[in-house]
Amino acid sequence: MLPESWKDQLSLVSADDYQIMGNRIPNAVTKLPGLETGDGDGGNGGAWVTKPKRIVVSNQLPLRAHRDISSNKWCFEFDNDSLYLQLKDGFPPETEVVYVGSLNADVLPSEQEDVSQYLLEKFQCVPTFLPSDLLNKYYHGFCKHYLWPIFHYLLPMTQAQGSLFDRSNWKAYTKVNKIFADKISEVLNPDEDYVWIHDYHLMILPTFLRKRFHRIKLGFFLHSPFPSSEIYRTLPVRDEILKGFLNCDLIGFHTFDYARHFLSCCSRMLGLDYESKRGYIGLEYFGRTVSIKILPVGIHMGQIESIKVAEETAEKVKGLRERFKEKIVMLGVDDLDMFKGISLKFWAMGQLLEQNKELRGEVVLVQITNPARSSGKDVQDVETQIHLIADEVNNKFGGPGGYKPIVFVNGPVSTLDKVAYYAISECVVVNAVRDGMNLVPYKYTVTRQGSPVLDEALGFGPDDVRKSVIIVSEFIGCSPSLSGAIRVNPWNIDAVTDAMSSAITMSDREKNLRHQKHHKYISSHDVAYWSRSYDQDLQRACKDHYNKRFWGVGLGLGFRVVALDPNFRKLGVETILPAYKRTSSRLILLDYDGTMMDQDTLDKKPSDDLISLLNRLCDDPNNLVFIVSGRGKDPLSKWFGSSANLGISAEHGYFTRWNCDSPWETSVLPTDLGWKKIAEPVMNHYTEATDGSFIEEKESAMVWHHQEADPSFGSWQAKELLDHLESVLTNEPVVVKRGQHIVEVKPQGVSKGKVVEHLIATMRNSKGKRPDFLLCIGDDRSDEDMFDSIVKHQDVSPIAFAEVFACTVGQKPSKAKYYLDDTPMVINMLEWLASASDKSKDGEQQTKFSFQQGHCRDEIIDL
Repeated sequence: MLPESWKDQLSLVSADDYQIMGNRIPNAVTKLPGLETGDGDGGNGGAWVTKPKRIVVSNQLPLRAHRDISSNKWCFEFDNDSLYLQLKDGFPPETEVVYVGSLNADVLPSEQEDVSQYLLEKFQCVPTFLPSDLLNKYYHGFCKHYLWPIFHYLLPMTQAQGSLFDRSNWKAYTKVNKIFADKISEVLNPDEDYVWIHDYHLMILPTFLRKRFHRIKLGFFLHSPFPSSEIYRTLPVRDEILKGFLNCDLIGFHTFDYARHFLSCCSRMLGLDYESKRGYIGLEYFGRTVSIKILPVGIHMGQIESIKVAEETAEKVKGLRERFKEKIVMLGVDDLDMFKGISLKFWAMGQLLEQNKELRGEVVLVQITNPARSSGKDVQDVETQIHLIADEVNNKFGGPGGYKPIVFVNGPVSTLDKVAYYAISECVVVNAVRDGMNLVPYKYTVTRQGSPVLDEALGFGPDDVRKSVIIVSEFIGCSPSLSGAIRVNPWNIDAVTDAMSSAITMSDREKNLRHQKHHKYISSHDVAYWSRSYDQDLQRACKDHYNKRFWGVGLGLGFRVVALDPNFRKLGVETILPAYKRTSSRLILLDYDGTMMDQDTLDKKPSDDLISLLNRLCDDPNNLVFIVSGRGKDPLSKWFGSSANLGISAEHGYFTRWNCDSPWETSVLPTDLGWKKIAEPVMNHYTEATDGSFIEEKESAMVWHHQEADPSFGSWQAKELLDHLESVLTNEPVVVKRGQHIVEVKPQGVSKGKVVEHLIATMRNSKGKRPDFLLCIGDDRSDEDMFDSIVKHQDVSPIAFAEVFACTVGQKPSKAKYYLDDTPMVINMLEWLASASDKSKDGEQQTKFSFQQGHCRDEIIDL
């Protein structure tokens, strides 16, 4: 365990966090990157100082491992082909980078501690050692055989067609994500460091981290496709995964399609809407803005360029030129899995030779197959099928001299060897039926730009133009960025065949134009550009972390944090009751639905207990109590008819009644409601066209509701209706507003904020002073107008209210400074205030406000 003296010296994290770190702290702290002493010599004499680190988290560390046979010791080296290693080039200079992930090696438990220490010291890597049975369920059971097919649009209808959901595999996935959270905690300074999580293996990891460190700076990038909502919603754990994403500050996708599908799922399943501001897409999630980043990853230009100038590469190229002498080479480089479309590519190759006899013996399709990342019947079936088709094509169109139209190169194949194949290929064919990104066309294009060494090996002269042709599937992430490629539907064999034919017959000038266009984009959008852009956006997304208070809410994988204003706090009886007792001119404004009546209650009529409570408050001569509601005046009059001294403001303040005996007043001059004849047919048209929508007609307003309609279609129709109504009502004295699942048309100058201003002005004109106690409680957007009006009065008035309590219902972003959790807590607090009024002494003379048609008068009464 960590000695107590260490805890006294370190200021990296709070004491609570040491419990999370456990007994791995000594190893992590002794060599932790980003931690230095003030004296600069690494001794114990200086104070600890920290520099922000970047903690890159992936399923596997960017390392290669093998055991030395002679010494029986583990040997490690960086994997220069790993994207997670390459992305550090985009970070600011001298940035410390720590990697967290699994090792692709079976390290014995007795060796794990020493290996962990060595990797941290030498490679800044923190390994997560997973037991073999847990790894099998997590990676092969859940990730590769269940999640990965679904994210690539393959639903497991039966066990034979793919793995069905297995609760034990999901538990393994959850456990592994928690293990990753434990390891990250060992090296994390939550106040400074940035954590960047990669890919679908760790989608619930953000929830575990956010639960431990509410202000953690957390980014996630999904390298696979994100399926449409129709596919994604089949996941039994869909909400848990979505909430994992939303516990991040920044979520990255390769394409807009992937991001659009994610946003659609958030809308349909969690009721969240996104908005775009100044080029940034954001989701409001419990007071936090979760930013969305859309940027395809690039390649490491330096790696390809260094291979292009190597003599070994030139020798490989010469050998391949001799092997495929005078042949037109088309190239495919794919993993061995069911989504790469290799069999479709072979069928197209066979059809090309069937239709173009002159190409037989002239064209070769070289197929490099990288080893499968998992084992299973699906991989075996794919391998069997592609060999059968290749044999069929080769047997039918093979010729003298050992000519085979399809040449297999079974992996693993080194990057150097692949560059040699790129250099001799006239065209690259990327025919995947679904793929997250695929960087093969990028690497091919950069290689075809050439180098002096390659040019000599290829026999190119100074006047030879650079040329390349890319045939790319419409269904992979790199397709949108390759505007000069020949895009194909891989399922359309005729289209792929035509594309192959076009690539062969295309003029050199056309090939050169396409090549230059691609090379310009690829060279400027490399992996460093990608990671730099992401890192900058992650910093921007986290810049307001310490301007808000964070509250943890929810249990398990439903956990999230609520971000609130620093001054936003719960309204306690001990706070409001003393203020209530010492004041004598009180204004109490209460919303109805969602505030005093639960939103989920079907019968909205107030109970006898609620009526009694309101009457007790109204009977206090120091109180002026108002119900301020969006409901019509008729139901409110009926419900509260027995509350003689209760004021009511209906339809968001359009109608006001000061007490039971006073008439209803309008907040604006009487207006011609002829605009309804214009708005009603328009709303009727959208109601007929939008299943689940309906119209609510009030005396002063009309509201179109679409909460029961399809979320996407309803929002789309609401936007169209808003534009339509604004157009036809341009010259009418009304405003058209879009709210949550509604579009409302109402007279100008009507809002709950105007009600507050009117009541305060009336009290001030009558008494020469404003109320010395103001309580305003509401729960929705319309009530924010009241809170905003109160804030403005406090800002501009030379005499601020003595006691002001603007209170929203629920912990959520609001202009109010206080909150109560729910409707029962609102009723409970009002009970305390009513009890205080009940205990006022008899016989005391007090001032009571009574109103008739908006005029205030004083009465001296004996109690």
